[in-house]
Amino acid sequence: MQALLHTRGLGKTVYTADGPLRLLEDINIELARGERVGLVGASGSGKTTLLSLLAALDTPTEGEILLDGQALGPLSEDERTALRGRMIGFVFQSFMLLPGLTAQENVELPLRLGGHPTPSARARDLLATVGLAHRMHHYPAQLSGGEQQRVAIARAFALEPPLLLADEPTGNLDQATGARIIELLFELNRERGATLLLVTHDPALAGRCDRLLRLDQGRLRPS
Repeated sequence: MQALLHTRGLGKTVYTADGPLRLLEDINIELARGERVGLVGASGSGKTTLLSLLAALDTPTEGEILLDGQALGPLSEDERTALRGRMIGFVFQSFMLLPGLTAQENVELPLRLGGHPTPSARARDLLATVGLAHRMHHYPAQLSGGEQQRVAIARAFALEPPLLLADEPTGNLDQATGARIIELLFELNRERGATLLLVTHDPALAGRCDRLLRLDQGRLRPS
């Protein structure tokens, strides 16, 4: 399979009052198109930091990231924002829905920003796909945690990005609801062919991925 994303010598250091703190070091990853990869490791191992770098939400201090052959480093902030909107979907543990917008409006937002010709119809179709046709006019506070996460997944897939990043997407859900959310993510991964990189602490969920990446104190270790 052709690589969609790869990193070369990726590192991240932050500077504190006590001196430099190394968060990630010499991360070399290659993700193939359509692949399902689990990212595992203890709390504080650097998983969320790595996801933020791959999502172009943060910049590395060493190395480079190439997404579909495009190096992210030389891009301006506006160019990074445009690439992120076009190429990357992100599912957060905390849902990150806008409270003042309905479910439909939350899904419509990236479509409108991306210039989609029929954002309302597309949002309705996506919400129907995730089983929320009857809840599209409800606000996040009126939805259960599982329903909010389904809205977030619909939003992440709105522009059919080739790369989907999920940061503990079931962390705030009960076991049964979390299992349904994972089935939905994997189903959309199969149907849309998106590459899925999934951060998880759940061994059973990790075992369903094609392979695992294991972070330990900011470095990749053999899985």
